[in-house]
Amino acid sequence: MRIPLIAACVGMVVGLALSGTANAETKAPQAAPPAVLAKNKIYGSGTPSAQSCAIPGIRQGSAASLKTFHLAMARCANTFWATRFRAAGLRYSPPKIAITTGTGSVCGKITSNGAQYCPAQRTIAIRIMKRDLRDPFRMNLAHSIAHEIGHHVQQLTGMLDEQNRLYWRAGGSARTILSHRLEMQAECFAGVFYSATLDSIDPGITWDQWTDAVSRAGESKVHGKPRNLAYWQERGYSGASARSCNTWTAPPSRVS
Repeated sequence: MRIPLIAACVGMVVGLALSGTANAETKAPQAAPPAVLAKNKIYGSGTPSAQSCAIPGIRQGSAASLKTFHLAMARCANTFWATRFRAAGLRYSPPKIAITTGTGSVCGKITSNGAQYCPAQRTIAIRIMKRDLRDPFRMNLAHSIAHEIGHHVQQLTGMLDEQNRLYWRAGGSARTILSHRLEMQAECFAGVFYSATLDSIDPGITWDQWTDAVSRAGESKVHGKPRNLAYWQERGYSGASARSCNTWTAPPSRVS
């Protein structure tokens, strides 16, 4: 996903790295999703209080400064989600954070988006891009962590494995919708995180400006329509709870 003038990083590695093939003619998954998706315990994690995080400034042209920012964002997000997991009666373990200026990562080549989640290794791989050095826009960089940790939340709660299982049983448009539901939930989880931490992040842009920019981004087959990505970020932010993020029962029009 790329936002005009704001290069957001929302990539992840899932499904395609698994072994096996799927028959494109197999039937789509049933309309009623499994309980691990529709009734996951994380939805009962409550409404978070405001959280203060020490997020440093960024020096233009400094890869070390960008790395420090990413690690601080990860610490902030880990603190947030550890609290939410405890409230839901779940156990949280932080993902590993691997930051590089090259293209390689523990799960293969890092995409041009610059960030991805590697489920098998439970690692967020971040590539510091030249554009980040030229224009280190805080909200873009913050989102590369917030979205990928959203995928880590899905991994820890069993949702990512279940989505993979459904994905390989499905074919055609059903796969596309499953991909969208996964990505849009990660966007929503990021919004929930922002609802408690945005002041600490000091994003350099208002929330309305950010979601407007998201809604005007280029469309991605994996992630879905920008207006829906913006909708789910806003839903998480305004709802301030993971209970707002059940994309698995949302109508197709909201995950297209």
